[in-house]
Amino acid sequence: MKITQGQFAFLPDLTDVEIGKQVEYALDKGWAVSIEYTDDPHPRNVYWSMWGNPMFDLADPAGVMMELEACRREHDGKYIKVMAFDSAKGWEAVRMSFIVNRPKHEPGFELIRAEGEGRSVHYTLRSYSSSHPRVS
Repeated sequence: MKITQGQFAFLPDLTDVEIGKQVEYALDKGWAVSIEYTDDPHPRNVYWSMWGNPMFDLADPAGVMMELEACRREHDGKYIKVMAFDSAKGWEAVRMSFIVNRPKHEPGFELIRAEGEGRSVHYTLRSYSSSHPRVS
């Protein structure tokens, strides 16, 4: 199962050259770029661990790519994403986010169905990675 989150989710994984082009686009717009990682990519898990600090006022995408490579060395078996934050007044939001690294095996999610009062049915997604954490 391939986790599909962020931009480019339904495309084949981007190459490093393509990632560099997206980072260059973000930097040209004046956005701050950051790198985050997790082993639990649940769609509502918005608090991934940050790799270093956000890269403000960076002009060359090579700096981001260097940090991405360091993050991959340290967290190769985890999900890694690149995010670009627009701090312009009126926006102040993430404008770009996409996964750039995945574990070799993606455990996926379990859909849990619970019947409620009357005829209501409630669904919950549970990440398999949270119920069977990988041992390093």
